Amino acid sequence: MTPPGLLARPRPADLAVLTVAVLGVSSAAPIIAATAAPALAIALWRTVLGAAALAPAVVLTRRRELRALSGSDARAMGMAGGWLALHFAAWVPAVTLTSVASATALVAMQPVGNALLARARGELIPRRAWVGIGVAVAGVLLLTGVDLSVSTRALAGDALALVGAVAAACYVEYGAIARRNVSAVTYATLCYAVCAVPLAVVCLAGGVQLAGYPSDTWVKLAALTVLAQLLGHTLFNVALRTVSPVVVGMALLFEVPGAAVLAALWLDQVPPLAAVPAALLLLAGVALVVTARGTDAPPPPD
Repeated sequence: MTPPGLLARPRPADLAVLTVAVLGVSSAAPIIAATAAPALAIALWRTVLGAAALAPAVVLTRRRELRALSGSDARAMGMAGGWLALHFAAWVPAVTLTSVASATALVAMQPVGNALLARARGELIPRRAWVGIGVAVAGVLLLTGVDLSVSTRALAGDALALVGAVAAACYVEYGAIARRNVSAVTYATLCYAVCAVPLAVVCLAGGVQLAGYPSDTWVKLAALTVLAQLLGHTLFNVALRTVSPVVVGMALLFEVPGAAVLAALWLDQVPPLAAVPAALLLLAGVALVVTARGTDAPPPPD
């Protein structure tokens, strides 16, 4: 298949997929913040339930693909799942420590991480991307300074969100390798299943409560799985087949205002006025990086 153009206009069907995916991931942070369960348990259940929901489709329609998986594709999916586990293990607690707006804005730094990883591989990074990195870092410094004035707890959440962004960058680097030869549904199912393993080990070793929640908590976990995991993560992987990763990456930036609006309406979380220009500066920097990287830039996960 011919790769999609750098900023080619998506087809109407692709726009519909991207719109649903953005709405799905925008719901993640507000739902997590409102769910009365341990953060690591939330991370585990969203991956377990996501893999379980997709597994029947893979077993029924993708058995030949499963048998034909190469060792390199399996390793790429294994690495992607491991990095996704670290992403969730850092970002989900971050949402409970800092504001939804700050957590989603900081995790949007992921494309900057991909640019730096590309430079480490010896790829040429355009000047526009370096300018964007500088602008984004300035936005991060301003945003974390605002949160430090709010509380050290919020600053700890910011730090975890940045760890989540780094892990997300590594996750999509390996995911992009796997998706060259593996269908979206098979990749998502196996990646989510691998992701669940280290999360389960950490939860069991740490004595994290994994059951006994009230019914409304299970409803929120189910909503998180359907909206953020299946309609968010998975549909972005679907879109990558026919849409430039640059366009997909740009679409992901709409998660930040989407999550902030939902948090304000549902949780009464209105970010400090000083955080608004910081978040806009961060997003402007990330947009510069994404548009400068061309078709090499994979999209964020959350």
